Amino acid sequence: MSSNFTDNWNRRRLLKAGASISFGAAASGLILPTMAAASTPTTGGRFRYAVVGAAISDSLDPAIYADIAPGIMGWQSRNNLVEIDAENRVVPELAETVVAMDGGKKWVLKLRKGVEFHNGKTFKSEDVIYTLGRHIGEKSTSAVKPFFESVTDMTADDDYTVVITLEAPNADFPYYLADYHLQIVPAGTTDFSDGMGTGAYVMDSFEPGIRCTGTRNPNYWKAGHGNFDEVECLAISDSTARVNALMTGEADAIMFVDTKVVDRLSNMNGMQVIEAESGTHMTLPMNVTAAPYDNNDVRLALKHAINREQLVETILRGHGTVANDHPIASTSPYFNDQLEQRQYDPEKAKFHLKKAGVDTLEVTLSSSDTILGYGNDVAVLVKESAAAADIGVTVQQEPADGYWSNVWQKKPWVQSYYLTRPTPDSIFSLAYRGGAAWNETFWGNDRFDTLLEQGRAEVDETLRKEIYSEMQTIVSNEGGSVIPFFASVLDAASDKVGTGKVSGLSNLDGGRAAERWWFSV
Repeated sequence: MSSNFTDNWNRRRLLKAGASISFGAAASGLILPTMAAASTPTTGGRFRYAVVGAAISDSLDPAIYADIAPGIMGWQSRNNLVEIDAENRVVPELAETVVAMDGGKKWVLKLRKGVEFHNGKTFKSEDVIYTLGRHIGEKSTSAVKPFFESVTDMTADDDYTVVITLEAPNADFPYYLADYHLQIVPAGTTDFSDGMGTGAYVMDSFEPGIRCTGTRNPNYWKAGHGNFDEVECLAISDSTARVNALMTGEADAIMFVDTKVVDRLSNMNGMQVIEAESGTHMTLPMNVTAAPYDNNDVRLALKHAINREQLVETILRGHGTVANDHPIASTSPYFNDQLEQRQYDPEKAKFHLKKAGVDTLEVTLSSSDTILGYGNDVAVLVKESAAAADIGVTVQQEPADGYWSNVWQKKPWVQSYYLTRPTPDSIFSLAYRGGAAWNETFWGNDRFDTLLEQGRAEVDETLRKEIYSEMQTIVSNEGGSVIPFFASVLDAASDKVGTGKVSGLSNLDGGRAAERWWFSV
């Protein structure tokens, strides 16, 4: 689980003591180890892997990635300043060290030397300032703009040193830099279609919503990575089609394996199922500015009308856990274990309907299998369980292509999902803060936003957990999303694919399979 970082404790003790913290090997207060290969990989072959969530409207502009699929395609040819490894630690990538000064109010990034973009341009500070600068300011359209709202200054001390100053201390700032929206591009880039980067593969072609191909970068700087001669990322939204592609040899690996076929694939010769604990979760966001969802009792009725245990047992087949209408999983050190777990209770749902002034309710839920591969199946069970609470749910199955541009944040009750985020602040800032670009319920709560600022700067772990616990309570009881479960990462691959230990941050080894994996035979 990506939010369970044991190194948090050391980092915050040092911040509280006012120490300078280095996230690299050259200074005291060591937090970030060097990324190491799980075993000795071999090189060669063409790696074909299938992803979910691509659309013909996709762009390779990292700032506006709408889903993980274009992010994965971007990672074929690009790097971040830091990355999250299989042990759920932040480790150096294009930044060799990330040092906290002034208790976490200032961050000094020492950049890796000798790295080139695929066009021969030398990677320098100007590229970092340009890339990060695209996420800052009123005119920014970046999905992760909230991560950078506290930045007051960003300068280059020299070609390989970037200094970022914040309004207030933020001990989590390095975690933001690993997000797929923060893939580094050359300074001045306005046309992102060639996927220009410093990554393991030089992009050969990009067909939005269809595929993305690349050839090994002969000058790749990261040892033991970028092991394939060629890579091909295939967009296959249909779950059955993905499994068929794997079984027929048209793909070497696939993401979002349907839990219905996990056991069958596990027992097939030549196949392997890849599972990792995860904070990935489905959401059923309601637009709280539109009736009837502007009434919190209606929202609470729907939260009580959904059978979470049935969804975990039937949809996930045990490969996950129930959620409590907030996005923090139980493996997080900040999980609120005092908040009573909401149960399936049709009578309580009816009680809240009556408080809202109605005896029955008719609503429409827009669903799609682009949501973790089983959105439509979830919607059917939601309809069945809600019926016992006198709530009629009409399921509107939406096309996978164009879902994020035509349905999400457009229709009043939809489905969505979020991959594991490394800290509570990162998911709360991204999707729950008032006015955030990905605030899919259009919900706002002044107390919540105040706590968000306090939690970001707080270095006392006890107080920080109290802050995040209250925020979970607010979201669960007043927020606009039904959050029924956390799903394990489930992928599958040919047994010829070598992986080592995989990250649970998201599917396909945190989205980095093309760079990290190899053919073992």
